[in-house]
Amino acid sequence: MKTQEIKFNSKKTSYSILIGANILSVLPKKIKSICPNTKKIALIFDKRLPFKYKKTISNSLKNYEVTTLNFVPSEKSKSLKSVNFFLDKLLSKNLNRSDLVIGVGGGIIGDLTGFITSIYKRGINFISIPTTLLAQVDASVGGKTGVNSLYGKNLIGSFSQPKLVISDTSFLKSLKKKEMVCGFAEILKHALIKDKKFFIWLKNNSEEIFNQNSKKLIYAIKKSCLIKLFFVNKDVNEKNLRMILNFGHTFAHAIEVKNNYSTKITHGEAVLAGMILAIKLSIIKKVCSKKTLENVKEIYKSNELNYTFNKYKKISEINSLLPFLKNDKKNNDSKINFVLLKKIGKTTIPNKYKISLSELKSKIKYFNQY
Repeated sequence: MKTQEIKFNSKKTSYSILIGANILSVLPKKIKSICPNTKKIALIFDKRLPFKYKKTISNSLKNYEVTTLNFVPSEKSKSLKSVNFFLDKLLSKNLNRSDLVIGVGGGIIGDLTGFITSIYKRGINFISIPTTLLAQVDASVGGKTGVNSLYGKNLIGSFSQPKLVISDTSFLKSLKKKEMVCGFAEILKHALIKDKKFFIWLKNNSEEIFNQNSKKLIYAIKKSCLIKLFFVNKDVNEKNLRMILNFGHTFAHAIEVKNNYSTKITHGEAVLAGMILAIKLSIIKKVCSKKTLENVKEIYKSNELNYTFNKYKKISEINSLLPFLKNDKKNNDSKINFVLLKKIGKTTIPNKYKISLSELKSKIKYFNQY
């Protein structure tokens, strides 16, 4: 299957997302085209990335003065402390705004590197090479960058678009199933919020995705990127419609913060649990049918994903999330701003369902009926 290209265009910037298998060889040519004045390049690698990929990328950039930096990503290390570390490294090498930083890794590397490049000398060129399924379908698209704080996830950040995204599916061969599940959560979310036909396709092809059928993977990644860009193009700075992309994330972020960003539960697993909780709340608020929930649960069952939400069948476990919901980024007052599901392919609009903690607590007792 030939390389797929998606183009992001806005009033301020434009860039391409390239999707395909074994496409890293295009990197030098693309740099020459989009960053013609670059002389120095800083590579920020996920330290755990297989050496062969690091070598391939580094060897392709021999015409530049290259600085290689390694980072062990985690939600705890996605912090201002890490930002300062990398800023010092870039400043010590005296990179100019016409130079380039390339982030090679998962979503954390992309978020962190994107944020660093947006504030370094008020903006330096940035190319994203996402190496996980989650990053390829979500984190590398849309320009949201940032780091975590003690008060919540991604509360410090900026909107900054890359110069280029290269999503090479050959990276995915090194991933464990748990990491594939992480990306699948966002693919499923994109289908649920926008495209019923894509949801049906996922039900029929999810096994092929987990088995890393190259053609099916590339299709799913491209489809997810297009859905995300649909919302991003309508609301680049996340003032309204783009918040729909956070479906399931209100509960998910609470799960992550409550667990102190433990590696025992990935972001994707939290999202899978969060979407089920959001659908249950949708039923209780009478905007969604029980049949929709059962339809969604089928895709969980067939891919052995029920473990992600089984814990939250207990009312006490859901109640334990309440203190962590108030800092969600969608909130603009004391109430919690939920995006609910109306049916597969359609959600409520942001700011329509704003629920107080006391009301939510009164509704939670009904969750275990579904």
